[in-house]
Amino acid sequence: MKKIGILFGKERTFPMAFIERVNSKGLNDIVAEPVRIDKVVQGAADEYAVIVDRISQDVPFYRAYLKDAAICGTAVINNPFWFSADEKFFNNCLAVKIGVPVPKTVILPSRELPPDTSDESFTNLSYPLDWEGIFNYVGFPAYMKPFAGGGWKNVYKLHDMEDFFHKHHETGQLVMLLQEEIIFEEYYRCYCIGGKHVRIMPYEPRNPHHLRYVSSFSPSAERLQQMEDIVIRLNQYLGYDFNTVELAVRDGVPYAIDFCNPAPDADRPSIGDENFEWVVETAANYAIERATQYAPGKDNLTWGQYVVRSTKKQALI
Repeated sequence: MKKIGILFGKERTFPMAFIERVNSKGLNDIVAEPVRIDKVVQGAADEYAVIVDRISQDVPFYRAYLKDAAICGTAVINNPFWFSADEKFFNNCLAVKIGVPVPKTVILPSRELPPDTSDESFTNLSYPLDWEGIFNYVGFPAYMKPFAGGGWKNVYKLHDMEDFFHKHHETGQLVMLLQEEIIFEEYYRCYCIGGKHVRIMPYEPRNPHHLRYVSSFSPSAERLQQMEDIVIRLNQYLGYDFNTVELAVRDGVPYAIDFCNPAPDADRPSIGDENFEWVVETAANYAIERATQYAPGKDNLTWGQYVVRSTKKQALI
């Protein structure tokens, strides 16, 4: 019997519906359940063929457990090694290289020194930074947000240079991104599961949270195909099995605004019944697909094209 586990925190609607949906398929050799952990022994976490991870970004203990499970052959959705290494600035850099439009973005050193460092730790950093060049490149208005993490925490809208320095002073030891504002005509939030299944959802981030999936955007078939291609390209290069990509359309061009959401909102009251039905059914079918493909003792993780191509280049040297 192959077991599909789901690892989650406070959320209830998606995890319970996912388990019920997998089990409702009536498969003789596959069953889904909440992950149960009573101990974690090195090299021995091999109970599950597949684990869907919804919480390890907030719980380091769970991340360590998932890496142990992955080494033992579990297909963890998403790859916990890449999940640990990923951050928003690298994602933007990758997007530039694979031809996906993104806002002009720079990364900034933290306003305050990190723990156990001093001024001498930053011998290689120019002081002051080329603020004029940075501001000319990004422009105003702009947004400032942490280079890693999510949930719209510590996000600032900036109107001018004075506003930037005032708000940057509040960021402490956070490493921040400064990013061009994309003033959009349309906005979409897009699920991507398995690097191939895409759900494009009109989304209005300027609405109150409970009304953000209520909008009147009506993309053409050509625009839908364009956005689907962008979403698939990003997720296949990053290697995410379960992710959302947010696209802001300006002058007919979809810009990838936020595409590092490997534990995206999938709560029924938030995303609505139709989107909830799609994500539950698609996630269940994909987890079953991965369980069917599971090979004991092998590496059953998804590795993105960026890593795979780099590995192939090294093999040729």
